[in-house]
Amino acid sequence: MTEQLDSAVRIEVVRSDPGVALPVYAREGDAGLDVAAAATVTLEPGGRELVPTGLRVAIPAGYAGLVMPRSGLALRSGVTVLNAPGLIDSGYRGEIGVLLVNHGARTVVIQRGERIAQLVIQPVARAQLVEVRELPESRRGEGGFGSTGA
Repeated sequence: MTEQLDSAVRIEVVRSDPGVALPVYAREGDAGLDVAAAATVTLEPGGRELVPTGLRVAIPAGYAGLVMPRSGLALRSGVTVLNAPGLIDSGYRGEIGVLLVNHGARTVVIQRGERIAQLVIQPVARAQLVEVRELPESRRGEGGFGSTGA
């Protein structure tokens, strides 16, 4: 049996457009909240558009919001989040915009209220960079792109 932990993070939300639904988890156990468009936009093939959501959030310090693509939108129409994942820092208080791109061959119209992305809230660690002369050895070493042969 899996133990259910209460891991909810309180996120304050302001809707500049009350007609746009608050983001929701579609199913129990989902990692991302579905985010909807606050305007109707047309994406030509190869085109990109910053789509407003009508939402502003206060993400607590120690967390970040990641704006991720919706797989169904990508599969059906070739539309995805261009800068995936988009990053919402805890100090940002402006409207969330979703940068969509149409990789498909047809013009796509995103309707107001249509789910366009997912918002994943994640804890983040602050790094303390320490400059050294050499790095410690690792099993991987300097192997980069394609180094596993896959």
